[in-house]
Amino acid sequence: MSRLTLHAGVGVLAVGALLVLPSVARAAEARKVTFAKDVAPILQSKCISCHEPGSIAPMSLRTYEETRPWARSIKQRVSTRQMPPWHINKSVGVQQFKNDMSLSDEQIDTIVAWVDQGALQGNAADMPVFRPIETKLFWQGERDGYGEPDLVVKSPEYTMPAVSQDQWWRPMVDIPGLTEPRWVRMVEIRPSNIQGRKILHHSIAHVVMDPNDPDAEAVNRGIASGRPDRQDADDPSAIINARPSLMEWAIGKGYDRYADGTGKLIKPGQKISWDQHVHAVGEAITAGSELGIWLYKKGEEPKKRTHLVGFTGLKDGTIGLDIPPNAISHTEGFTVLKENTVITNFQPHFHLRGKAMMVEAILPDGTNQVISYVDNFNFNWMTNYIYAEDATPAFPKGTIIHVTAFYDNTKANKNNPDPDQWVGYGDRTVDEMAHAWMNVYYLTDAEYQDWLSKHGGKPGVPKPAQRTQQQQQ
Repeated sequence: MSRLTLHAGVGVLAVGALLVLPSVARAAEARKVTFAKDVAPILQSKCISCHEPGSIAPMSLRTYEETRPWARSIKQRVSTRQMPPWHINKSVGVQQFKNDMSLSDEQIDTIVAWVDQGALQGNAADMPVFRPIETKLFWQGERDGYGEPDLVVKSPEYTMPAVSQDQWWRPMVDIPGLTEPRWVRMVEIRPSNIQGRKILHHSIAHVVMDPNDPDAEAVNRGIASGRPDRQDADDPSAIINARPSLMEWAIGKGYDRYADGTGKLIKPGQKISWDQHVHAVGEAITAGSELGIWLYKKGEEPKKRTHLVGFTGLKDGTIGLDIPPNAISHTEGFTVLKENTVITNFQPHFHLRGKAMMVEAILPDGTNQVISYVDNFNFNWMTNYIYAEDATPAFPKGTIIHVTAFYDNTKANKNNPDPDQWVGYGDRTVDEMAHAWMNVYYLTDAEYQDWLSKHGGKPGVPKPAQRTQQQQQ
């Protein structure tokens, strides 16, 4: 098996390495694996929300007749863990998630065995009962059991011509139905129609506050990621991340569920400022964005406010991103935590040349640990990895968050539009960028010491024994 190794300051990383799985599952060798009895239930549980008529996938996988022509391709995609789109490295960092859509080793073995045995249909009576095909937009949060959103904020729609340069659609709208201050516990952004999925690269919902609002906690001042060349007394990167935002959505992302006991406060009179990046796809499409908001019940307000941070992968700012033609490159970024900080999720963000991203914590004592590592990034799936409550890491003030980003500007990158181009920083899809979207909240010194007492006295990613101790308490 060949590996592509990249050398970074902290060591050697294997990027895009394939997970080796048995070609025939041992557990399935003694029996025949069929589509109806064994494979269809897996597809229904993990795949058909996208792989059904009218949805975003290129083919439907609901029936045997639809699935059989793709059998070998399915084997290749699932055995290398490209599909379902869950690209987190399973050997380092946080490994427990609230929204894990990945296949288990047993499920992968079953699909591989089915293909290797000839992709048999089996008894049609063994087929599971499939839910009706979706003919309209749905909220993933509702499908996952959280009910309908309490509020929905819609942006005006924008018509993108068939051929055009990238555009940025930034309207501002009211928050309808908000009559008193309320705490938000979960949010989800989706394109306003099915076709909109083709043109909408990202959509960010910023909160526009009343300039006279004394609510200072809404502004995030808990991080610093300055550069040696900065002239301002304040940190420009910190100012960008200080802006209150409910959510960043990008291609393939689901919802943001904030950690239990944390949330974001919205108030009457505030507005949503949309930042929507749209690109042309060869046909004229009219679409916008919709923001679903799930609220805490009255009387159950959270104790902590969460902030959305884009931890940078560019220590020298935008001028530091310089990717030669036909080359593998990497950049690094550093952000200081000025407060004791809990990190609750990880979503790497690149454009077409993005290949891998690792987020590490360098603690004040000089030790370091990996928080999360996506080693096989796919531009079409900006997956958000939401940490399980008992797996969320906490770090002391003074910790440095180190983001290492890797880029593949070669013809081996199937998403690369032109490996002969020199690529720099920019907002266009053909340009590049690198940051790790993470929601954070802060602990007082006393709260952080309490957290340590429940996690074996050690900061960072809780070990299994530490998680067991926390659960028992």
